[in-house]
Amino acid sequence: MGTGLAPGDTFPDYELTDHTHELRRLSELQGPDPMILTLARGGYCPREHQHHLELAGFFPKVAVAYTRIVTITPDTPRGARAFHDAVGAQWPFLADPTRIVQRDLDIPEYTDSTHDPMVPHTLVLKPGLVVHSAYNGYWFWGRPTTSDLWHDLRNVMREVRPDWDLNAPGLRERWDAGDRAPFYGWNRPQQVPIAHKP
Repeated sequence: MGTGLAPGDTFPDYELTDHTHELRRLSELQGPDPMILTLARGGYCPREHQHHLELAGFFPKVAVAYTRIVTITPDTPRGARAFHDAVGAQWPFLADPTRIVQRDLDIPEYTDSTHDPMVPHTLVLKPGLVVHSAYNGYWFWGRPTTSDLWHDLRNVMREVRPDWDLNAPGLRERWDAGDRAPFYGWNRPQQVPIAHKP
């Protein structure tokens, strides 16, 4: 497994053009949340389509669970857009037609000289792009099911969210004292809504 793909590694903070031709940085897309990151073969691969259709069906749960999804594909931005739209994705597809990620992580799929893809991986990342788990999807059954991802994300959230269990010792006392630091979403200054004139 390439450097950057093992549990505990920090995944490189790539900046790539997305399917809308906007330059995006992984850390900015992740923000303070866990993230599912797929390193895809490309839109030509039927296994990628099937895997991403599963993720698209899973996305409504991901969206309400303060979790992100990003796909990196060796397609051009136009190809990434076609792939994105074909599977009904609601998350960014980052285009890497020069194979920067493939080379950096040393994951060429050398058995396919026609398409020159990277070995597909699905990663679950803790905040800060830290790898929690990595699945090698060269064979389709190596890819995670949505159940696998659910279990991984449960473990990540339990680790990174101090308010995972509201009955944890001291949490109620901190809330009652006005200390919002351990409480996700409450630990940031609230924006005051702007009054609109009729």
